[in-house]
Amino acid sequence: NIRKELGEKIKRLRKEQRYTQEQFAEMIDISSRNVSNIEQGISFPKPETLEKIVKSFGITTDKLFTADHIKTKKELLFLL
Repeated sequence: NIRKELGEKIKRLRKEQRYTQEQFAEMIDISSRNVSNIEQGISFPKPETLEKIVKSFGITTDKLFTADHIKTKKELLFLL
């Protein structure tokens, strides 16, 4: 489920930055309830919210939607 995976990634990135849901919500100009719904995979962020999310993390949209569990060839070779 894309919403669930995206929500989990946003939550992980938010926690890495040490933002509370309330702080993050204020940064991206949505309610903390909306952040919670996004992180739980209940709702999908609007395009303008997605832009604010990637900017707040300093990443690209591609990076946000890239599955973390998929390793690059270089990463796989390093693991051997």
